Amino acid sequence: MRPPLSRLSILAATALATFAAGAQDNVRLPDLGSSANALISPREADEYGAMMLRQMHALDLTVDDALVDQYINDLGYRLVASSDRPKDHFSFFIVKDTQINAFAAPGGYIGVNAGLINITSSESELAGVIAHEIGHITQNHLYRAFEDSKKNAPLMALVLLGAIAAGAGGGAGDAAPAVLMGGQGLLMQRQINFTRKDEIEADRVGIQTLANAGYDPEAMAEFFGRMQDTLRVGEGEEALPALLQTHPVTLARISDAKARARVIEEKQANKPRLSTLDKATWEKSTAPVLFVKDPTALVSPGGKVAPESTGDTYALMRERVRVLSGDAQRLTSYYATNLKRKDFDTAANRYGYALALLRTGHGAQAVDQLQPLLASQPGNVILRLGLADAYENAGRHGDAMAIYKALHENSPRNRAVALGYARALADSGRAEDARAASAMLRPMLDDSDDPEIFRTFARASERSGDTIRAAEAYADSAYLSGRPFDAMEQLRRLLKRDDLDYYQRSRIQARISDLTPLLLELRKRRITTDDNPDGRSQ
Repeated sequence: MRPPLSRLSILAATALATFAAGAQDNVRLPDLGSSANALISPREADEYGAMMLRQMHALDLTVDDALVDQYINDLGYRLVASSDRPKDHFSFFIVKDTQINAFAAPGGYIGVNAGLINITSSESELAGVIAHEIGHITQNHLYRAFEDSKKNAPLMALVLLGAIAAGAGGGAGDAAPAVLMGGQGLLMQRQINFTRKDEIEADRVGIQTLANAGYDPEAMAEFFGRMQDTLRVGEGEEALPALLQTHPVTLARISDAKARARVIEEKQANKPRLSTLDKATWEKSTAPVLFVKDPTALVSPGGKVAPESTGDTYALMRERVRVLSGDAQRLTSYYATNLKRKDFDTAANRYGYALALLRTGHGAQAVDQLQPLLASQPGNVILRLGLADAYENAGRHGDAMAIYKALHENSPRNRAVALGYARALADSGRAEDARAASAMLRPMLDDSDDPEIFRTFARASERSGDTIRAAEAYADSAYLSGRPFDAMEQLRRLLKRDDLDYYQRSRIQARISDLTPLLLELRKRRITTDDNPDGRSQ
């Protein structure tokens, strides 16, 4: 578990998180130096972003799914590796919101709304939006926006924070998410005039990053152009996608992006299509690669991403996001109705239908949808994992376990596979299976901020008889889910047990010491959390 914040400034976190933005810029801006550090240090930026994400978990504003999380972070880090700051910290997540929008927050945290993913038509388009947001961070646009508006931003942040707290503490249902998204739009609208030049810079950098990563450099312009078409429907500004309100698009900006993309394409066309590496030279200058006879074969010519198809990972993940962020009952009808059309009947939409059936408890029907897909794509891990989940839901435990076991043996560090397999093992009713589940997940705890991994590990440990490890993991899950007071109370109760050995007691005391400064700061500022709705000491 990561240690809590050493210094909490939730107001600054909320304010900075709302300054939107865009793509990566190949025109380097001067380093802000001490000016940026005076506002927020890199460590504080990471802490603020992490705190924001934990609060979003607590408000159920994020799509928490291991497969989706793995996909969006793999895509994001492919782009980061092709940016001009590949060693910076980044974390990518999906917001459970149907509005078409994306945003960047302090510490390299980038959120993409489910609604935006749902309307993209290719992975290159999605990558273009994410590259744009990466650029806002690498070009220090967040710091600049905050510095230039520091007179107004804290007051706006206070108002927004109070509204979120009221929604979260008052049991207002959808009030908190609505207030958060509405507040973001308001703050971003106040910054539009300031960010226009940043948007253009971000476009230029993002397009270069997109091309460096092997994606279609014209995809960003095409996507924003498609969004800009909504301006012509005559429905008024309130009907605009949130993306256009926070990332203003003009015909000149789209034309500039397209022109820049074509220049990059022309440069790429003049590059050698085959590897220019000489085998003998490589062997003299680099360490040998075991079991590889010709190291130059590791370099793929061109590095282009394969064109998207209806059955590829991107298309499957787009439908998974649609189902996990929407009303499963309504989506079941949506897929069932539209699959009667030949143009809609694709592998991705069949997969989406199966997920919707699975979420509504119709595992047997989901199996019927997934089996034909796997017949044509037997090696597809996403479809195989979906079938295992469907078997488990349908009560076919043996069939599910056979798939989980095979998948785990082939990919032992795949979090999505491990979670599905561990859940099935923990639910089998046998203590030895529960021990196997906890052993499977334990190596993943050290570098994970996913509360679901800790919850599943806790359940498996509890059912295997290790109640102390289970209690520790439940407390970690509470903290990562944005409930730090609950986590502290669980740890204090656990510390009172008289059967703790020296090492167990030391671990628990260390966790309590880590949490204490955070809780003191929260109480001092009267900031509400899901487990402390009035902002007072408990």
